Amino acid sequence: MTELPKTFDPATIESRWYAHWEEKGLFRPERPDATPFTIVNPPPNVTGSLHIGHALDNTLQDIVIRYERLRGKDALWVVGTDHAGIATQMVVERQLNAQQQKRTDFTRDEFVAKVWEWKAESGGAITRQLRRLGCSMDWANERFTMDEGFSRAVVKTFVELHKRGLLYRDKRLVNWDPHFRSAISDLEVETVETKGGFWRFRYPLADGVTLADGSDHIVVATTRPETMLADMAVAVHPEDPRYQSVIGKDILQPITGRRLRIVGDDYADPELGSGAVKITPGHDFNDFEVGKRAGLKAGEMLNMFDADANVVQTADGLIPDRFLGLHRFKKDGVDGAREAVVAEMKELGFLVPHVTKNKEGEEVSADFEPRTIQTPFGDRSNVVIEPWLTDQWYVDAEKLAVAPMQAVRDGAIEIVPKTWEKTFFNWMENIQPWCVSRQLWWGHQIPAWFDADGNSYVAETEAEAQALAGNKVLTRDPDVLDTWFSSALWPFGTLGWPEQSEKLSRHYPNDLLISGFDILFFWDARMAMQGMEFMGDVPWRKLYLHGLVRAADGQKMSKSKGNVVDPLGLIDKFGADALRFFMAAMESQGRDVKMDEKRVEGYRNFATKLWNAARFLQSNGVTASTTHEAPHAALPVNRWIIAETVATVQAIDTAMIELRFDAAANAIYHFVWDQFCDWYIELTKGAMDDETRAVAGWAFDQILVMLHPFMPFITEELWHLTGERANELIVARWPQALAAVDTDAQAEIDWLIRLVSAIRTARTELNVPPGAKLPMVVRDAAEATQRRLDRQGVALARLGRVESLTFGEPPAGGAAQIVVDEATFILPLEGVIDIAAEKTRLAKALAAAEKERDSLGGRLSNPSFVEKAKPEAVSKAREDHGEKTAEAERLKAALDRLG
Repeated sequence: MTELPKTFDPATIESRWYAHWEEKGLFRPERPDATPFTIVNPPPNVTGSLHIGHALDNTLQDIVIRYERLRGKDALWVVGTDHAGIATQMVVERQLNAQQQKRTDFTRDEFVAKVWEWKAESGGAITRQLRRLGCSMDWANERFTMDEGFSRAVVKTFVELHKRGLLYRDKRLVNWDPHFRSAISDLEVETVETKGGFWRFRYPLADGVTLADGSDHIVVATTRPETMLADMAVAVHPEDPRYQSVIGKDILQPITGRRLRIVGDDYADPELGSGAVKITPGHDFNDFEVGKRAGLKAGEMLNMFDADANVVQTADGLIPDRFLGLHRFKKDGVDGAREAVVAEMKELGFLVPHVTKNKEGEEVSADFEPRTIQTPFGDRSNVVIEPWLTDQWYVDAEKLAVAPMQAVRDGAIEIVPKTWEKTFFNWMENIQPWCVSRQLWWGHQIPAWFDADGNSYVAETEAEAQALAGNKVLTRDPDVLDTWFSSALWPFGTLGWPEQSEKLSRHYPNDLLISGFDILFFWDARMAMQGMEFMGDVPWRKLYLHGLVRAADGQKMSKSKGNVVDPLGLIDKFGADALRFFMAAMESQGRDVKMDEKRVEGYRNFATKLWNAARFLQSNGVTASTTHEAPHAALPVNRWIIAETVATVQAIDTAMIELRFDAAANAIYHFVWDQFCDWYIELTKGAMDDETRAVAGWAFDQILVMLHPFMPFITEELWHLTGERANELIVARWPQALAAVDTDAQAEIDWLIRLVSAIRTARTELNVPPGAKLPMVVRDAAEATQRRLDRQGVALARLGRVESLTFGEPPAGGAAQIVVDEATFILPLEGVIDIAAEKTRLAKALAAAEKERDSLGGRLSNPSFVEKAKPEAVSKAREDHGEKTAEAERLKAALDRLG
């Protein structure tokens, strides 16, 4: 047995043990006859680096997989990375730009080859960082969404969905990123508050029609004047009395002269602006739906921008030439379509100015009313997203959503926490067609070919497509698939599908998916759709949704706020074990985790305490246990620690079944820190006989096993430093909570702990000198208590610094009185402290604490403060009130003890 170093140094053991586990294949030991347990990791982007959200997500998964591995299961944690279409293409394009090159300098194949080169050189950063966190993944079978086998699964899925009528080509609005010249998903759109305006314009009524008040025009308000060149209607509320007489009539678009129909639609809010809104279905998602309700087909809706967001001629050819080629906004100092449209409407007399009064009371006129606008930006391009009407490939998500919803209703999929079910159903029941095509070069190229007439032929290979087309000349669709399309196949595509392998049948469905709630729809729901469509069963039995990791003040982390926390920096500072334990202890089913570096440091101290406990045991001749079962014990203190060990195993098992990571972490934390390190070691100091050594060694072994899923590195190190072992801790046996809990021993030692704690508290509060030994007089003790005092007298004398123990009435004079259960324990204090001075001191401190408590209570009971003050100020006041309340109670108890 190697002597433990004096200090615990995480950095020296983490890389050594991780390399050992991986080299020996211990993340996936051969267990063909064991019960399978399977999870898949949400594949991080190949361009990614470990952020604090990854740290939470992967820590929780690793805790589960290590726990199930210790329980003897054939535990498989599927690992891989996502090819991240836009993100990866952007990285490589930036690399080319730095060399004064651009993507279009190369053919598509040449560019894709450069992406593969980049992946070989730089694409493994995230997987190296996951290793630093301690993730025990099946690296020997790592997958990539662009690898050959997975790519085959993606192509087959596309073709099969098309054959089944669940995938089709359609013209609809998409989020268009003019920088990447591609459609993007909702997840890649970031809404930002920007300074904008509200312009009001007069649209003349056609054919001499007037409103009830005689007006020959309708005033419309818009935040996007540039799109009016593609207007197709004006909407008013069907019950708005101002406009009921003109619904169904025509209006003239002032610049293009296009005749627009006035339609009645609930989308128009009578209370907002003039109550009339221009409808541009080709450039606004709400307008698109209004247009459909008005009977417009997508093919009839007008699109006035090209892929770069420059003005182009619409299908009806009514846009004046002077606008063609203009960018939608001002760019590089040159006015865009917005400025040109506003200027022309003003010149034509159709602009309704915004009039306000200045400080002097004079009217001031402006072209628009300033407004703060919620504006969509591409999260990577940082340009304004344009709703754009274009031909794309769509999946019929509405039909695919039926089976997953039924699975959740039937309990075939359990969502934890259950509160997320409502959100799940709300989205699935209102699901829209899923746009799966992207205008990129990097990704799975869509297996579709077009003839000269635009007819499409979908097939797994070009030869099969040509067979469908006959002798027609075909051109392949240049688009690629949305990365969420491929990652939706993750639970079965990673297991070899479409091949019907033994691995697939053994590990599908997966047992559990752990995911952030923010990708419930983008990934989780789509996995459920594809899994049930192609495998005929749910992808996983249970879906656990965790919250976000937020800054200490509760704000969302962002680079712009400067409050992003680097998990690798925390690992460098405190060790991976401390960060992992923090994540587990703070993960309370669905609630967001507030980052707190002090708590991470506290768990580093917890690891140090465990290390020092191992050193103490080693110095007292305690070695690794030779038995998995609890040793026989006669002494109450040993029977107590065995019972507490069994109770902790039971608590962790219950918490893990319920996926209460915080409860599991807190159970092992309090057992290690409080029961074992603080009390068991204290109670057995100087009394290490053979029985106690055997029990201490066994209990410490159980601690290492129970703590291993949370703190794998320090526990594996101590497992080997404390004795000879037949195997590594990572593949040890999980403790069996089968031993009968000795309630008598538990009750006796718990009583002793309460009594010693009360004596120590009283001594501290009353300023009794630390070295002073005091006599103790016991009154009203039951026979059982007297027997306990007899058995535990030695421990009580040592831990409570009790000089002598007698029963009956105490001597006259001041004394501290402690009540534990039915008995009163009296510590005479005459001559030890100045009792009168102590009473004065305590009374003064109590009055001050009560004054502060009542002041804070008054502030918190004032609705004005609670409603108007900053949330952090209210939170701080509540925290301070709780502290002062507890302090007042403690001081009052101390005064009461003095009589």
